[in-house]
Amino acid sequence: MPNRSESAIQFERVDYFVKDVHILKGITGSFPKGKITTLVGPSGAGKSTLLKLCNSLLSPRSGEIFIKGQKIDQFEPTDLRRLVGIALQSAPMISGSVYKNLALPLELQGKKLEMSEAKQLLRDVGLEDTFLPHKVTELSGGQRQKVSIARTLVNRPEILLLDEITSSLDRTSLKEIEELICNINRKYGTTIIWITHNLHQALAIGDFTWVMMDGEVIEMGESTLLEAPATEKVKRFVKGGAL
Repeated sequence: MPNRSESAIQFERVDYFVKDVHILKGITGSFPKGKITTLVGPSGAGKSTLLKLCNSLLSPRSGEIFIKGQKIDQFEPTDLRRLVGIALQSAPMISGSVYKNLALPLELQGKKLEMSEAKQLLRDVGLEDTFLPHKVTELSGGQRQKVSIARTLVNRPEILLLDEITSSLDRTSLKEIEELICNINRKYGTTIIWITHNLHQALAIGDFTWVMMDGEVIEMGESTLLEAPATEKVKRFVKGGAL
């Protein structure tokens, strides 16, 4: 894995607690710039907590996190959230049109989303720009997820955090979202950190993979590690995932 200067995000001995419960335990590792890293592991492993630490939605009890070589607490929160975007499984939307949802991140900064840019954002995620006036309640699950990703791309983040964004989609929509994320990675060089419960997906789209269990990173490396795990814990996990 890369050193701090070559990393999009670097964790150094990071611990996170909820009250007295030790959620993340001494996490050390790097997410390489411009690559797709998948996070896998059983429920309760700490994957979502780790993701939220990456853009200061949560703060560690101890240890240090670096974004592009700079300590995360040295960033202004608004600057950090523009640099590090996040898209969630639930794809939360505000009531109203697709355009209104796309425009929200800039409105919060006192800016306006130009119609030409809104159209390009939809094209970037594989939707026709005729969707702009549609109400979000009229969209399918896959279309909502694409709009959620497009909204995250409004600030053109260099790092994109994804939390189980395909887990509730049908197979066709899942494949479309996978292709979309891979295209964003190739077109813009966006660093992707993607939590997935789908081991086939992790292997197929990930350049690198972290396997997490009980708040620790058990193995990390190229995603092919899932085909030949080094530890018995990960071997059992992969076998249970029927890879």
